[in-house]
Amino acid sequence: MQLKRRAHLLGFALLALGATAPHAFAQVAPDSDDSAALQQGPNPVQALSVYMQPTEADKFHNYLYETFGPYPMLMAASIATYDQGVKDPPEWREGFSAYGRRFGSDFAISAVDISARYAVAEALREDTLYYPSGAKRFFPRLGHALLSTLIAYRGPDGRKVFAFPALAVSYAGPFAAVYGWYPSRYSAKDAFRMGNYGLLEYAGGNILLEFFPTRSRSWIARTHFDNRHAAREIESAP
Repeated sequence: MQLKRRAHLLGFALLALGATAPHAFAQVAPDSDDSAALQQGPNPVQALSVYMQPTEADKFHNYLYETFGPYPMLMAASIATYDQGVKDPPEWREGFSAYGRRFGSDFAISAVDISARYAVAEALREDTLYYPSGAKRFFPRLGHALLSTLIAYRGPDGRKVFAFPALAVSYAGPFAAVYGWYPSRYSAKDAFRMGNYGLLEYAGGNILLEFFPTRSRSWIARTHFDNRHAAREIESAP
């Protein structure tokens, strides 16, 4: 399981290089102070210095692309390939039909997670896209990326709040798999373990999006394999 998750993160890193997300519009000001970028505190209610709230159409488009676009299909295919090689779960055996079953399972787990996050965020009227820190130093950027795993933005000014969707939905897909289509020997303990790895993946994805910022002219953008969880950077005025 650990090797599979590391392979997943490696694939994420390769695809995140130069990725773009053109349908959300917000960013911390590029010249904002490093310390201000990391100030979260026990009650994180600070707002982004520059924030343009994405429309419902933008968020829905991002959701569809993040859930059903080329990127999640490629990730599901890579994980299914690994699962096929190690015969996980062994009850699914080998062959083309077994690979299709593993691909469908991995794709469904991801789709359930992202759908649950979108639904809960919509119910709470929160924006869960990732917004780069704008800081220049390593540790403030790393801290921002890690804290963003549990932070969402609310209101037209981008006020920071605790992101219940990001925490809870990492377990939605694994529980659906364990009680929906995995072999009966799998239990809630396995679902929790899988969800923990999913939460670590989510944090790792934020780190990658922080240190490999989006670029609209990247080769990944041209092939449409970009990660739409990242918010687009606001272009600086000339």
